[in-house]
Amino acid sequence: MDISALYKCFTECGKVTTDSRNCPEGSMFIALKGETFNGNAYALQALEKGCQYAVVDEKEYAADGHPRILLVDDCLKALQELANYHRHKMGTRIIGITGTNGKTTTKELIASVLQKRYEVLYTQGNLNNHIGVPLTLLRLTPEHELAVIEMGANHPGEIKALTRIVEPDYGMITNVGKAHLEGFGSFEGVIKTKGELYEHLRYNGKHIIFIDKDNEYLTAISQGLTRICYGMEGGEGLYISGKLGACAPFLSFEWEHEGQKFEVNTHLIGSYNMKNALAAITVGRFFSVPSRQICEALEAYVPHNNRSQLTETTDNKLIVDAYNANPTSMMAALENFRLMNVAHKMVILGDMKELGETSHEEHQKIADYLDECKFDRVLLAGEEFGKVIPSFEHFKDVVALKESLERYKPKGYYILIKGSNSMKLGQKSKVTIKCAVCTCIGILSHLGGTAISQRWHYALTWVKCPFHPGGISIYAAWKHEWQRSFGE
Repeated sequence: MDISALYKCFTECGKVTTDSRNCPEGSMFIALKGETFNGNAYALQALEKGCQYAVVDEKEYAADGHPRILLVDDCLKALQELANYHRHKMGTRIIGITGTNGKTTTKELIASVLQKRYEVLYTQGNLNNHIGVPLTLLRLTPEHELAVIEMGANHPGEIKALTRIVEPDYGMITNVGKAHLEGFGSFEGVIKTKGELYEHLRYNGKHIIFIDKDNEYLTAISQGLTRICYGMEGGEGLYISGKLGACAPFLSFEWEHEGQKFEVNTHLIGSYNMKNALAAITVGRFFSVPSRQICEALEAYVPHNNRSQLTETTDNKLIVDAYNANPTSMMAALENFRLMNVAHKMVILGDMKELGETSHEEHQKIADYLDECKFDRVLLAGEEFGKVIPSFEHFKDVVALKESLERYKPKGYYILIKGSNSMKLGQKSKVTIKCAVCTCIGILSHLGGTAISQRWHYALTWVKCPFHPGGISIYAAWKHEWQRSFGE
């Protein structure tokens, strides 16, 4: 079936699902494959549950000539081509975003700002890969005036592939840092891969990018593009400039555009979030969102999904920044925590993953900085942090850390929790967990009050942990319970 015929069927549905457990009435089911499943086997079930059509790529599942089963060569490729075809039919102006750190927060801030004036479609959560991106594009409707599409990568060529699906009109790379070095091969590999967004814009004659002028790496690879620049006060040629205010603990700052200055008091933790906010301001002003409305949007935004969130319990104040971690983001979190004017600081860190041959070196740099900071208490979990010098309180895994917190329940601390969320969904419970997602699930109940303890105890029964076996998946339960406890 060619793409135009498939698109005609899609227009009858208006919705796409790839999950046979979630089949909205009249939707189109596309049978994707994974390591442990074959969506083709669920095509008839999807139709029975309410889907109008089921798209398969194995002839045996379309052998009986069922009129609502559509056969294609490759379902994943069909999904991506369908999304690109739909993107062109809608004609919506699209801002493509990538970067090592901050891209999800920046995307949400930009969407919040633009929604003050426009109908905006934006990536939900972090659905930023080869499946999430096309599913997002297929949500476009004629009512959408702008779209903000996040694109992620951990291997060379992945941003190039996503830009071919999205074909963005504008681009933004938030930054480049030392993350996924195992996949990228080197820091230079990170820069080259993220820069594939710029290359796409150059090749297709769409030259406008929004860029942090203070970032020398981005400046170097953006030659020849039309740069709408933001940066810290004092820089030259800035469309938007910013001056850092207080971070006690929430970020406050001042920004300036064409001689006018505005003050913003956010719900964001960390001075490192200032560049994310300036990026959103820059996009907002470029698309003529009034300055006062931009300030309102930024002040109303509350972070979620463990991204620099402040949570107060009966015993402690927790800064949970455990969605992910790499050397750049972990150092930024520690630097910000060090500068916070609060008493009794405690740090809980989990290993940073996917660093390849540089892993020991990068973990040692973090340990050296921790030694310099002299926090009141430091707890480290995971194999890599066990190799560093000097030796802090270290636990080989989350089980040991949890047991320690059961014996000594901290009280009266500001606690920073950060580490990598590198556990793959669906792995067996026998796997030793060293990531901070599991760390958070396992220890939050020992850092807070009764309500949080009850929430996380419930979550643990659904998590594949060595100390709570038999669950479904870490991330789904963790995200669900976090949202139930602390809101979206």
